Parts: sequence; structure tokens; C-alpha cells
Amino acid sequence: MNNVLRLEEGEARIISDDPWILVRDLQEFVPAQALILPLVRWLENPHPNGVWLGPHDEVESLKPWFAQLPLIALDFPSFRDGRAYSQAYLLRSRLGWRGELRAIGDVLRDQLSHMRQCGFDSFAVREDKSAEDALKGLAGMSVLYGRSVIEPRPLFRRRQ
Repeated sequence: MNNVLRLEEGEARIISDDPWILVRDLQEFVPAQALILPLVRWLENPHPNGVWLGPHDEVESLKPWFAQLPLIALDFPSFRDGRAYSQAYLLRSRLGWRGELRAIGDVLRDQLSHMRQCGFDSFAVREDKSAEDALKGLAGMSVLYGRSVIEPRPLFRRRQ
């Protein structure tokens, strides 16, 4: 994948050597080691591939495979479709997923800060956009008022 950003030790950086190949078409055959497969195809061959979920897929269905799953990608088919935010929040807060959580699809700079608050730690920025410019979107907001995956206490609880 091109244009991939990843948070490592709290710092965002561009990943030039990302090994993952996103397979969108169920008929597509890609001989590679690190594939991100749609849920239906992943269930046929779960190891060692990553999986991507669409907006209609249930994140709870992956819980039995968390120990062997290297990556979960959540699809944003359009910037107007925010269901992957909820899926990410559920994976991180309720289901306890600690592995790599990647945003794929219509991923734009303006969304990155909020995606980070929901638990994403890698981002496949849309190919027609600049990854360098998108890094600025991860700088985002310096103060968060509400709670999030990375700061569960609202601002009024953090005050001394």
C-alpha cells in the first residue's frame, strides 16, 4: 500500500516499506505474504493474513481470532460514512484489540485526528492525496474535551 501513515510510540510517520497488500476484489488472486483480505475471504484462510471489514461487518465476529490476527483494517467507502469510527471504538474499548488498526478507503487529512481518537494507529491515505500533507492532520487538536480511546477521561475530570 502506498501513502501509509503509522503511529509509533506516539509519533506519526510515513511508512515507505509497508508490506501489506489490500485485496478488494474477491476474485483477485495476489500471490504475496502479507495480504489484507475481505472478511469473507479471510475466513477461508485466516493465517497469516490481515482482514478488512466493511461498514456492515460485525467486529465481534473476529474476537476468537485476536491472538493470531496481525492487522484489522476498517473501510471508509466514503468520507461521509462514519461507521468505521464506531467499529474502531468497539474494537479498542469493548473488545480489547491491541494490534494494528488501519483506516482504509476514502481516508483524508481532515479525518485523521478523529480516527486517532477512535483507536486507529495506521492510515492508508487516499492515493491521490499527499502523505506528507496528511501528517499535519495527525497533529490535530492539542486539547480534547470529550473522552476517547486514547484519553477516556473527559476534560473536566482531568482538571486539578
